[in-house]
Amino acid sequence: MCDNCTDKSRRSFLGSILGGVTVGAIAATAQRQALASDVSAYQDPSNPSLPRSGMKLDTKRAALVVIDPQVDFMSPKSPAWPVVGESVTEHNTVPNLVKLFRAAKTADMPVVISPHYYYPHDHRWKVQGPLEILQHKLGMFDRTGPLTLDGFEGSGAEWMPEFKEFIDDGKTVICSPHKLYGPQANDLVLQLGKLGVNQIVLAGMAANLCVESHLRHLLEQGFEVAVVRDAIAAAKFPEGDGYLAALINFRFIANGLWSADETVAHINGG
Repeated sequence: MCDNCTDKSRRSFLGSILGGVTVGAIAATAQRQALASDVSAYQDPSNPSLPRSGMKLDTKRAALVVIDPQVDFMSPKSPAWPVVGESVTEHNTVPNLVKLFRAAKTADMPVVISPHYYYPHDHRWKVQGPLEILQHKLGMFDRTGPLTLDGFEGSGAEWMPEFKEFIDDGKTVICSPHKLYGPQANDLVLQLGKLGVNQIVLAGMAANLCVESHLRHLLEQGFEVAVVRDAIAAAKFPEGDGYLAALINFRFIANGLWSADETVAHINGG
């Protein structure tokens, strides 16, 4: 089967799963909601009441952690693009991630990937939440098995082309996959500890799901964590804007909430 045919087949699931609503209608609904919403909702309050933590990045004990830098979350080829594409585009998520990768590599700062993979046995889960069901139906992040890379390229689980030079350089740490949202089931915390890291620059997908879940777990493990606000994105469903939902919590609990340009300046010692 051709790649385009596979993409179209996976995309068609999104409409059929969500009560027969077409992919185009879902995207249009999300777009209307975004246009109707106050765009200033993404901006920090002019008179914040919460104090800033004043996190100072030390690249000798810090790592860039990128969650799910994969085609099935960040590419127009993704079956989820009708609901994530607007957010990925408006925040310049992919170009900003490239900035972060390049800056971290130049500074010799560890880069660690927490990927999302589903193997055939994961599709036999008897207990699933709504988004797990959706991802399985769409075939997102699917690989043929944990011990092979057969079919990895072109599956949607592979890295975004823009990131390959940074991830496949033989130095980047690629953790075992997380299965739901947080890193409790993979070796991320172990790898960070073995690297002598206790500060994290956190980016990737999706803002209100895996990014927020990783943030919360890392904070509970004693790490100091800054989230890069424009190197993340999230789905916009009729149920709500995932990016906005996450942004509010990031303001409450993250040690830092920086732009990509601010983060690069921190990495460069600014």
